[in-house]
Amino acid sequence: MTKKSSSGRWMSEHLSDEYVKRSQKEGYRSRAVYKLTEIVEKDKFIKRGDTVLDLGAAPGSWSQIAIKMVGNSGQVIASDILEIEPIENVDFLCGDFTELEVYETLLSLTKGKKVDVVLSDMAPNMSGQLSVDIPKSMVLCELALDMAIKTLTANGYFFIKVFQGVGFDEYVRACRAAFSKVIIRKPKASRPRSKEVYLLANTLK
Repeated sequence: MTKKSSSGRWMSEHLSDEYVKRSQKEGYRSRAVYKLTEIVEKDKFIKRGDTVLDLGAAPGSWSQIAIKMVGNSGQVIASDILEIEPIENVDFLCGDFTELEVYETLLSLTKGKKVDVVLSDMAPNMSGQLSVDIPKSMVLCELALDMAIKTLTANGYFFIKVFQGVGFDEYVRACRAAFSKVIIRKPKASRPRSKEVYLLANTLK
């Protein structure tokens, strides 16, 4: 299959996708919002009053729903290397959090407090070649895990997208070494042929 025909098929599927249509109707910026809401409804890991750190936030759908979940007494801090349209009551920082200045600015937004939840939907620019894309994705996952360990409360939650493939089992083991509980979820909104799954980890060791 040519790249052109493959992209055409993807666009056709995308436009007819029930979650795409629903996100447009409900005012969310991407279908990914339903991956988060399904697992939150199941595992109850974002609560009113929580402080949430959203890594790889663009275009912003997770932050859109997270700020509703935490309410006026909570806080959502979002970060991405790409700019996003402002979201009411969400603190957004554009930059690479692996750079010291950006990292320190992110921490300053928490006002010295640990966070209750770290979310990561980060992914590299996809080439379509799994042998290239998955290792790049794993680097981002490792950075997100490091950020979670540094910023979470003792009983905090880490929710992250991970692609199954080279390095996946090792990454799960790294999460289990850092957290008391780690479960793997595959939301209904995740396309069946996608290699993505989501890890939910909580309670730092």
